[in-house]
Amino acid sequence: MTRLTSRLPIAAALLLACVIDAIMTEPASAHVKWFCAFDVAGQPVGLANVLCPDFELLTGLSLLGLMTGSALDVTPLGSAIQRALNQATYYLRENIEIIFRAACAFFFISIWALGGILLTPELKTNSLWVAAIQLGIAAGMLSRHTMPFSALGIVALFDIGVWEYGAFHLADYPIFLGIAAYLALVGARTDFFGKRPIDVLRYAAAITLMWAAIEKWAYPQWSYPLLVQHPEMTLGFDPDFFMRAAGAIEFALAFSLLWTPLVRRIAAIMLITMFVSAVFAFGKIDLIGHSLIVVALVGIALDDAGESAQVRDCALMPIGYLASLALFLGTYYVVHAELFGTKIL
Repeated sequence: MTRLTSRLPIAAALLLACVIDAIMTEPASAHVKWFCAFDVAGQPVGLANVLCPDFELLTGLSLLGLMTGSALDVTPLGSAIQRALNQATYYLRENIEIIFRAACAFFFISIWALGGILLTPELKTNSLWVAAIQLGIAAGMLSRHTMPFSALGIVALFDIGVWEYGAFHLADYPIFLGIAAYLALVGARTDFFGKRPIDVLRYAAAITLMWAAIEKWAYPQWSYPLLVQHPEMTLGFDPDFFMRAAGAIEFALAFSLLWTPLVRRIAAIMLITMFVSAVFAFGKIDLIGHSLIVVALVGIALDDAGESAQVRDCALMPIGYLASLALFLGTYYVVHAELFGTKIL
């Protein structure tokens, strides 16, 4: 208890500093597999070490922030913020389909031009068929009628990635399946069992980022070379504690994308700021690699869902968050142990 109490102001300061850092400087938002050596099959940090007092404290602080956001969402102030966001983003919201199509064309033309990339920088390929599919996907953005064909192309590239690198590695990138679903649904002018295209994309973005957060806890050592090259990112904190906090912040923001309208819009804006800020530190690879998830987050931030938050959402927040945390942690470690024979604890 004494240690937890002594860590409280430190952790609170770190969470606040990370938010400020996302706005003012260059946070550690790059995908580590694009810039550092990694071993997907390697032994992760045992769950016994992940679930330490620092982790518990950071989880508590995350819950406090999320419950505060949920409570704000049902107040007149929350409604006023929603209206202000709607008014400020009206033009962008009305043109989000065009923005999304342009971003998709930019991404696939860029990885085609760089060459040797399947979907993300660490997924390498020498296939001419892959290059042709990438150009075809970009060309499909010219018309709404051809967007479903582009969606099929993205699914084909994802399947090639699973075949070449394994399903566990591609579990980092369900955002691409969400993008494919969005393109197909918008192109066909339909929904997915009552869920709008932007909702399907939002779920995929949330799953992608929550899985990435687990990886920060399981393999903090992958990021150490980046922290050596950019020591300012740690804000003066111990690298181990910083990686725990970075994972906690990312998981909380990712989970927020599944929650009430104002909570998810604010979380999307914060994530956009983090990803865009990282480009100044990590360059064009980071810009290209994260362009699609950034435009997905832009769509979430602009979305006027027409929903109203309920008081019960605040009460259900801890259950939903802790259940998601347990589900993703458990799934990551159990599946990894089954596939690679590693230890869970």
